[in-house]
Amino acid sequence: MRASRLISLVLLLQSRETMTATELARELEVSERTVYRDVLALSAAGVPVYADRGRAGGYRLLGGYRTRLTGLTRDEAEALFLAGLPGPAGDMGLADAVAAAELKVLAALPPSLRDASARTSQRFHLDLPGWFREAKPPPWLTELARAVWRDRVVELRYRRGDREVSRTVQPYGLVLKSGVWYLVGRVGDGHRTYRVDRVVGVEVGDETFARDVGFDLGAYWREQAEAFLRGMLRAEVTVRLSPAGLRALRHVAEAPLAYGAAVAGAGEPDGQGWVVTRLPVESVPVAYDVLLRLGPEVEVLDPPELRARFADAARRSAARYADAPVTPAGPAAGQR
Repeated sequence: MRASRLISLVLLLQSRETMTATELARELEVSERTVYRDVLALSAAGVPVYADRGRAGGYRLLGGYRTRLTGLTRDEAEALFLAGLPGPAGDMGLADAVAAAELKVLAALPPSLRDASARTSQRFHLDLPGWFREAKPPPWLTELARAVWRDRVVELRYRRGDREVSRTVQPYGLVLKSGVWYLVGRVGDGHRTYRVDRVVGVEVGDETFARDVGFDLGAYWREQAEAFLRGMLRAEVTVRLSPAGLRALRHVAEAPLAYGAAVAGAGEPDGQGWVVTRLPVESVPVAYDVLLRLGPEVEVLDPPELRARFADAARRSAARYADAPVTPAGPAAGQR
């Protein structure tokens, strides 16, 4: 445990140059007294850690000192290569940078861990695009990625319905969701999200922007995704579900949010195990398409128009299957 903490302390000083004992204690989740003891241990081991006194002081490494990655465990080394995500990095024009970084990491690893890259690629493959989606990256993705890295203001032209709109955007970040790239940027006094495959033109200027240091891309995306799902589910239907229907609802509901609400709101099972619940849906026509997949394992109770539509579908299906079973035709001549 202590050896891992000492390595973390050195790596922190390498990446941030100067840190106070308070900052190091917060990052390492230890007391300041423990930091003092660790610094003394590093100095005794020959690591050139120095303390600068004064208001702007702190601990730092002697200029030019770098540690090799000899403190990595096998799990940590293999996780590094798993985190590379070569597919998305290549889409953003960073394939060469990722490859060069992997080579440098491999060169710094001790001989016993240099098979980490091969072991990881043999065991894990990340196929991020959704099914039935074109895997080709959007044409302006590389240009937007460069602007994101360099904090450059862009003039964005994109499709909104049947018209083209222009916006001046401060590009804060890119998000890959189910094979679709999204740009998150600041426009005016708020943040907006744009699908990159709808962008038809990008002009990157020389103007840079100062980022809001309090902006959390991950938190923003989670909030927007949840708001989108809640906004999409604008209607509710009341249904009665068999035990099999309730289990199958997980696979046919348009959003996990809808399934969770239906399960949470389900009443007590009746004598046959059926439950009554309310299901959030996008619209009544969408509810018909979704619930029809459950067949006889669901009964629609409300709204009346949806129940009537299911009753009509049941009548037509019963009439179609009321005749004697059709005898399959034998093989055609010449196919025997």
